[in-house]
Amino acid sequence: MSLELERFKQVLRNHAEHRPNTTALWGDDLKLDYATLYAEVVSRQQQLRAQQANVVALALDNGVDALLWDLALLFEGLTCLPLPPFFSPAQRSHCLHQSQADTVIGEPALDAELQAAGYVNLGGLWRKHRAGPGRVPAGTAKLTFTSGTTGTPKGVCLSAHSLLRVVRELEQASQPTAPQHHLTLLPLAILLENLGCYAALLAGATVSVPGLKTLGIQGASGVDVPRLLGVLAARAPHSMILVPQLLLLLVSAAEQNAFNPRSLRFVAVGGARVSTQLLARAQQVGLPVYEGYGLSECASVVCLNRPQACRPGSVGRPLPHLHVKLAEDGEVLIKGSALLGYLGQPPHTDEWWPSGDLGEFDAEGFLYLKGRKKHQFVTSFGRNVNPEWVEAELTQGRHIAQAFVYGEAMPHNHALLWPHRPDCSDAQMDAAVARANQGLPDYAQVHRWTRLDQPLTASNGLLTANGRPRRDAIVARYHAQLTCLTLNEEFPS
Repeated sequence: MSLELERFKQVLRNHAEHRPNTTALWGDDLKLDYATLYAEVVSRQQQLRAQQANVVALALDNGVDALLWDLALLFEGLTCLPLPPFFSPAQRSHCLHQSQADTVIGEPALDAELQAAGYVNLGGLWRKHRAGPGRVPAGTAKLTFTSGTTGTPKGVCLSAHSLLRVVRELEQASQPTAPQHHLTLLPLAILLENLGCYAALLAGATVSVPGLKTLGIQGASGVDVPRLLGVLAARAPHSMILVPQLLLLLVSAAEQNAFNPRSLRFVAVGGARVSTQLLARAQQVGLPVYEGYGLSECASVVCLNRPQACRPGSVGRPLPHLHVKLAEDGEVLIKGSALLGYLGQPPHTDEWWPSGDLGEFDAEGFLYLKGRKKHQFVTSFGRNVNPEWVEAELTQGRHIAQAFVYGEAMPHNHALLWPHRPDCSDAQMDAAVARANQGLPDYAQVHRWTRLDQPLTASNGLLTANGRPRRDAIVARYHAQLTCLTLNEEFPS
C-alpha cells in the first residue's frame, strides 16, 4: 500500500474513532456516520476478497452505495473501472472488453446487458471468468475511460498515489473556507467529482450524494432546473464542483432570485474553458467560484485558483507537487503526476506529459489557456485561432446555448449558433455575438454567424457521447454555410 493510500485510510479510521457520529455520507434517504462508513468499507473489502476480484467495473448511480464500493476497491488495492451513466451500451461493452473486467457492480437496469455479455450474478456481484494475463498495468487503482473527440473511449491507468496526492492538495486549497458539506452534482464516475469526494472525506466533511434523478440531471447534459434548485435549497452545501454549463445555469438562476448561493464557500469549476464574463457574473451574485484545469492523464487537477491566490480568467497556479512549463509552440507540459499508461499500450516513461493544450503564464505564475493545439485554425491572414476560446465567450452569456467557430484559410471567422430558447430573435443573437467580440482580439472575433436548423447532438453525429463537438463532422455537414462568401466580401473593391 502506497504512503498516500495508507495516510488516507488512517484519516478515515481516525474520523471513525474520534468523530464517529459525524455524518459522512448523505444519499437520497440514507445517512451514514463515519463509524458506519468505515465498517461498511471493511465489510465490502471482505466480499471482494472472497470473490477474488481483480478489475471491477462500477456502473452505479450516484449514492451512498457507489461511494462505499469505490472506497472498498481503493483500500483493497483492486482496479476500479467507473462507467459514466452517459456512456452508450456500445461504449460500456468496449470498456468491459478492453479492461477484461472480471466483476461488475451495476444498476438493475443493466442486468440484461450484463447477462448478454456473459456475466453471471453471484450474490449481487456480476462475475465473468477471464483467462490469460490481465491487460491493466500493475498498481492501477483507477481505470478511467475518456471518449475524447471520438466515439471509442481510451483507458487511462492511474495509481492510488497519483490520485491521492491530488486529493491532498484539493483539501488544502479549500481549507481557508473550511467547507463541511460537499454536494456531488457530477456523476461519481467523473474523476474530478470522485476526487472531490475523497477531499471532503479527508477533511471530515459530509458528502451529499443524491442520485442523478433526484438532482434532475439526465445523461451528459440534460437538467431539470427546478428539481436541481430544490435540492440545492434543501441541502445548503458549502462546496460543489461544476462544469461551465452548470455554472451558467446557477448564475442565471441567482440573477433571477431563483437560487440563493449564501451557503456556498468554495465552488470549483473545470472541464472546459470558462468565459471571464461568466466569472464576473458569478462574483456579482455571490458565487465563490475558483476555476481550475486538469486532465485524466495527470490524475485530474493540475492547476487551481484558490481563495488567497485567484486570478479570474486564469486556471490558477500549478498544484505544489507538479511542475508545469511551456514548449516552444506554447503547449502545456506537465511533470509529477502522469498516468501509468494507456490500457493496452506500453507503460508511460517520459518525464513530461504533453497536454495538447496551449497556454501562457503571467508574471506571478498563473496559467492562462488558449485552447487545444490540434483544434486551432489559421486564418488567411496567418493568425492562429483556438475556437474553444471563442466558443466559450459566445455560450456563457444569456442567449447562445451552442457555438461552433471556423475560419481555416478564411479572411473572416464564421460561427454556427443554436439559442437557449426557440423564441430568441436574430437581433438578440447578434447582440450576444457583439458582446462576446468586445472581449476578443480582432483576429479571433466572429465576423459572420449562421443560426443552426437543429442543435448539435450525439444522435445526429455532431457531438461525442460526453458532449464535445465532432469538428470534422460539423465542418463536413455545414461546409457550404461556413465558407459561403460573396465575391465582394472576399475581394472588397
